[in-house]
Amino acid sequence: METNQSQHRAAPAKLVIITGMSGAGKTIAVQSMEDLGFFCVDNLPPVLIPKFAELIEQSQGRIGKVALVIDLRGREFFTALSESLQDLKNHFTVHFEILYLDATDSVLVQRYKESRRRHPLAPTGAPLEGIRNERVLLEELKGMATQVIDTSNLKPADLKERIASRFTDAETNAMSLNFVSFGFKYGVPIDADLIFDVRFLPNPHYVEHLRPNTGREQEVYDYVMKWNDTQTFLAKLHDMLNFLIPQYRKEGKSQVVVGIGCTGGKHRSVAIAEYLGKAFAGTETESVRVNHRDADRDRH
Repeated sequence: METNQSQHRAAPAKLVIITGMSGAGKTIAVQSMEDLGFFCVDNLPPVLIPKFAELIEQSQGRIGKVALVIDLRGREFFTALSESLQDLKNHFTVHFEILYLDATDSVLVQRYKESRRRHPLAPTGAPLEGIRNERVLLEELKGMATQVIDTSNLKPADLKERIASRFTDAETNAMSLNFVSFGFKYGVPIDADLIFDVRFLPNPHYVEHLRPNTGREQEVYDYVMKWNDTQTFLAKLHDMLNFLIPQYRKEGKSQVVVGIGCTGGKHRSVAIAEYLGKAFAGTETESVRVNHRDADRDRH
């Protein structure tokens, strides 16, 4: 289940820098941006970023949307990128975002095996060696990103939909608020900004007639919601998010991913994520989405 709510208004010029792990989907991302009307340049040297900002400002509105794919292959490239981003902040009015694509090591290794490509940072070694080197190199850049997308469990069509939902209306300044339910036994979402553990709540798994269902079904949802601890937790969490979201917006973040985890990601976390999606869907300034990563994982 997904919930979407957006408010639209006129857009300023926009520059989107697409980067992240090799094999995480940058090619699909730039194709998606082209479909959305962005002028796209692939594998641009970071030192040229200010030139494109200058081009946007001198076009007098004719070029309003530019996406640049930056593929970092060494420390010198990262240094050039940092200097270029600082130059943008100091000398240009163009609004820019950093879209960072990531995936787990195991998924990236599998993708390299399937494509039979060599990792650019390990041309003569195993892909995992290059992936680990690249992750260290990009760690600081990931922290600078305004949006991180974990593509580990996304099909190409899913990634395109995710990008389209964020950038279709370039004029919107609304924060994108994503609630993701998950099971801790399957791993924590690597693109989550906030993680909340609801394993302290009574577990419907131990109620035999509820076990086959998920938190999307009313009976399971009602079971999770009926406890005093649930209501106390939700009140405190709602209050915390109402405080945090404006703070993230002031820092320039365009998206906040809130992970809600239980043991298997099927009952408690799903119900809580459903509740939060409904609670924040009425917020005029937010775009709200709910995704259940593991709810159907054990269904045949």
